[in-house]
Amino acid sequence: MADPQSYRPTNLPTDPGVYRFFDKNEKVIYVGKAKHLKKRISSYFNKQQDNKKTIELVGKIHQIEFTIVDTEEDAFLLENNLIKQYQPKYNISLKDDKTYPQVVIKKERFPRVFISRRKFNDGSEYFGPYTSTESVNEILTFIKKQFPFRTCKLNLSEQNITKNKFKVCLEYHIGNCKGPCQNFQSEADYNEGVERLRALLKGNTAPLMQYLKTNMNLHAEQLDFENAELFRQKVEHLNLFQ
Repeated sequence: MADPQSYRPTNLPTDPGVYRFFDKNEKVIYVGKAKHLKKRISSYFNKQQDNKKTIELVGKIHQIEFTIVDTEEDAFLLENNLIKQYQPKYNISLKDDKTYPQVVIKKERFPRVFISRRKFNDGSEYFGPYTSTESVNEILTFIKKQFPFRTCKLNLSEQNITKNKFKVCLEYHIGNCKGPCQNFQSEADYNEGVERLRALLKGNTAPLMQYLKTNMNLHAEQLDFENAELFRQKVEHLNLFQ
């Protein structure tokens, strides 16, 4: 932590990171990221400012904190999370939860899994945010290959399924869904997949890898080489994902 009254640029690191400005009440008033912390923080104090907002901000800085990270992408993500956490007065962007794409596990029976830039106030789970649309689309593609979750918005209540209100769609016939709408897949089996996905998105790939390898070996022992190959491909995709 540095006090601007005794501020010395030479004391700052040259690493990428995230910095936080505090006012006299120790409240965070601004969060920023930098690929070179020394240059970026120094720029607030070492050059003539012509932006009224920046001049006002600098005049209220009483303390500075910074966090060193490994990469610019890490700085980007940390900045995003801190701005959402503190809602600093002088940050005009990144306050909206719609800004960055996240993987959503929807709170519903037979949860859907999809990408969204906004949040639903219904207890759904969110993983991310992700720094690029390309990377999050790659994750979604991987999820679809590993987990045949439903994509429809049908109300799959126990009563509706029992009354046979729905018919399987094309997604079932091409292997992208196991047909929970017609009770072709139990809720327990579906939720097992959700649990494996949840662990995966938290960084724990071991349970899914064990599941895939066990099934690959089982099909191979039964001379079911077609399905064994499908699980082998899933193992390969998981390795690439890691």
